[in-house]
Amino acid sequence: MTKVSRRLAGTLPAVLVPLAACSIALGGLTTWVGTGNAGSPARIDVVPGRVYLPLGDDRDTAAYFEVANSGGSADRLTGATSPSARGEITLTRHRGTDAGAAYREEIPSAAVPAGDAMTMSPHGVSLTLRPRTRWRAGDIVPMTLHFERAGGIRTVAVVVGPGSAAG
Repeated sequence: MTKVSRRLAGTLPAVLVPLAACSIALGGLTTWVGTGNAGSPARIDVVPGRVYLPLGDDRDTAAYFEVANSGGSADRLTGATSPSARGEITLTRHRGTDAGAAYREEIPSAAVPAGDAMTMSPHGVSLTLRPRTRWRAGDIVPMTLHFERAGGIRTVAVVVGPGSAAG
């Protein structure tokens, strides 16, 4: 083997590895573009939700929604506002301790993955709020859910009593 052919044989792996990596990346990008999701924004839909009727002296309550994202980009729920709520509405996650006690933890945002949904529940993510006036079962509470990319999405929540079929 000549000196030149040995040098070429030594540099061949150094050229082939980056070339193979670029080919794999290009194939992945081509597939992504082919599915129609390349660069498509988050498309958020919110199903009208429910809010529990506050009980006793505790005026704080929780609201739950199903949030669907049919777009090609993930988004994040960052909060909510309502003319029917007094003060700030907080985004919370329900947690449990090792001893079995439950508590709410305030969180800055909740993920809404691309092509997927986030369902709020008493055992997961919810919105904690305090009514401005006394609510009755069946009342409609207008709300705007705020998203990092999609902005504000207007929706409503129906006030339900504890233990109701909608609750």
